Amino acid sequence: MLSLNENQKVWKNWSGVVRSKPKHIAYPKAVDEVVSLVQSCAESGKGIRVIGAGHSFTPLVQTRDVLLSLDHLAGVEPVDADSCSVWVWAGTRLRDLSEALYMQGWAQENLGDIDTQSIGGAVGTGTHGTGIRFGSLSTQLLEVQVVTASGELLTCSEQQNRDIFKALQVSLGMLGIIVKVKIRVVPLTVLHYKSERLSIDECFKRLAEFRDTHDHFEFFWFPHTDVVQVKCLDETDQQPSGGRFWNHVNQLVMENAFFGMLSEGCRAFPGLCKPVSRLSARFVPTGKDIAYSHQLFTTQRLVRFNEMEYSVPAEKMEEVVSEIRASVAAQSHAVHFPVECRYVKGDDIWLSPAYGSDSAYIAVHMYKGMEHQVYFRDIEEIFRRHQGRPHWGKMHTRTAQELSGLYPQWTAFREMREQLDPGGILLNDYLRKLFAVK
Repeated sequence: MLSLNENQKVWKNWSGVVRSKPKHIAYPKAVDEVVSLVQSCAESGKGIRVIGAGHSFTPLVQTRDVLLSLDHLAGVEPVDADSCSVWVWAGTRLRDLSEALYMQGWAQENLGDIDTQSIGGAVGTGTHGTGIRFGSLSTQLLEVQVVTASGELLTCSEQQNRDIFKALQVSLGMLGIIVKVKIRVVPLTVLHYKSERLSIDECFKRLAEFRDTHDHFEFFWFPHTDVVQVKCLDETDQQPSGGRFWNHVNQLVMENAFFGMLSEGCRAFPGLCKPVSRLSARFVPTGKDIAYSHQLFTTQRLVRFNEMEYSVPAEKMEEVVSEIRASVAAQSHAVHFPVECRYVKGDDIWLSPAYGSDSAYIAVHMYKGMEHQVYFRDIEEIFRRHQGRPHWGKMHTRTAQELSGLYPQWTAFREMREQLDPGGILLNDYLRKLFAVK
């Protein structure tokens, strides 16, 4: 465990909006080191929070006590072909996991559009991709090894410690430190990708078609326009196409370097947001590609932003996006980032935003350094009206009282947390307030 002196920099999340200066930071290289550290914190009354890749926008890991990094607890074991499963150390980055599975001829069935998170952090916050027949990454969990606040190493699954397992699948690091996970995998998959530019009215007209006939579908609406980019991915027997190098270059140059330059202009002169969004809509990339699934699920995101994302019932997608359009028009919000719209299959995970029903996930973004509070507040009010549940890693202002009415298993989760961590060493000020823990 390393002590931080006054001259050392604070820990910051990816966008820089969350900062933390703990007394200590630890990099354990074995599970028994995690156990010893947790026991030490319990004895001294210090709090402990786990840091992943810092891609959450809420203060989940902010602490004045101990930060724990699992970067040295990383790696992927050989895939068990009979059970289509693999054990992964929790500190493994999704990008490294994808590459390791690819080398063995396997893949995850779905991914989000960013792959720099750790697998532990991704499942802990309910990270998801898109596809009405596919759940979040947390639904891929088959088994979990977790160090509880007492220092006990527990193994949990549908067959063993089931209630703890259902609470652990999305638990924000509140029930213990997940050190290793077994996930479900699929044979290496090739996908056919298609991107097209449509009017939003045409997209809405074909919404059910896109959602139900494609394996993975999402669309992006460009504020201050009636234009959307529609992306569809489907499994194919075709061989991966060449030219991946130029696709990579295009992402770096157009979607990152050029867009980053325009974003800096918008930050300095917010009045540029409307013309920049219209310019982006005009040059929506269209075309097709065939590649391995992990190469198409994710994209490089070098332009940093802050984000708010909510789930609403799947059938509410058009209604909610329409209300967002009306709000942006009425309030003339200075925003140039597109609104991202995806679908996720319902599940039975206690704190999953998709608990109990298929869901539409809608995300709004604001370039880092730009004022986002008013825009996010106005859009959040729309989500509220539709019983929206916030993504745990994205910005929101919901209270414990509000959230308790949105999650049928809220009380059960709080009781499980009290059972596993009565001393509250795995909490911080943010989580105490969010879950009304005294």
